[in-house]
Amino acid sequence: MTTVASGPPASGSAAVTDKGVGPMLRAWRERRRISQLELALRADSSARHISFVETGRSRPSEEMVLRLAEHLEVPVRERNSLLLAAGYAPRFPETPLDDPALDALRDGMEHLIVGYEPYPALVVDAGYTVVAANRGIAMLLEGVPEELMAPAPNAMRLTLHPDGLAPRIRNLREWRGHLLAQMEREIALQRSERLRALYEEVSAYPVPEDAHDGEPAEPVPYFALPLRIEHDGRILSFVSSISTFNTPMDVTVAELAIETFLPADPATTKYLHSLAG
Repeated sequence: MTTVASGPPASGSAAVTDKGVGPMLRAWRERRRISQLELALRADSSARHISFVETGRSRPSEEMVLRLAEHLEVPVRERNSLLLAAGYAPRFPETPLDDPALDALRDGMEHLIVGYEPYPALVVDAGYTVVAANRGIAMLLEGVPEELMAPAPNAMRLTLHPDGLAPRIRNLREWRGHLLAQMEREIALQRSERLRALYEEVSAYPVPEDAHDGEPAEPVPYFALPLRIEHDGRILSFVSSISTFNTPMDVTVAELAIETFLPADPATTKYLHSLAG
């Protein structure tokens, strides 16, 4: 299965330009728990200049805004907001995923996740909309109602909805806690209203009182928290890995993530290969 969705911008973050670039930079510095002196040393500046920028007494150059944003690890979308607040044009475009300019990117991602089969793999945007998925994911989603699959399936909704994968996850409370904590970290980083709304939706889904949670019948030395999910009467175990693009120069590309699910035990590996064979 392979799907590509363009959809609305992945992050609902608003550009708070009326505050000015100084307070915005100060907020990012405080969020990163970095002192003015430490930031100045990293950015080859002075604590005095950083203070003047944050209080509005000095207008930073475009280069300085980008340099500070780099050292503060500000997301690419928010770097555009900083530039606008400082009176400069946005530097990073936001190219729709279905634009011909991203043909090579889409082809590369599809080859990557198809090559990962029979293990599950998918690509999501910053709002967890699934933009591509392989047959391993399709196998796990067998029987999920069509209304959760269209028009643009959302990975968090598919996983935690009572009509989605949640009833099949044998360690639902643990996996749900892991996913919600992940979303909380990203909300703090992105300031995305869209992501916050999704978090409030999925965190409110009821968790059955008899939800499975605990160790498998035969202890397995897992090296990371596994997703233990039932499929066709078998319990499959996976650990997930998330990859992003290095030094992206486009908002869309910066907000894509490739999640791969590696079998966490020999039985899962054997079963997936038997299905593929």
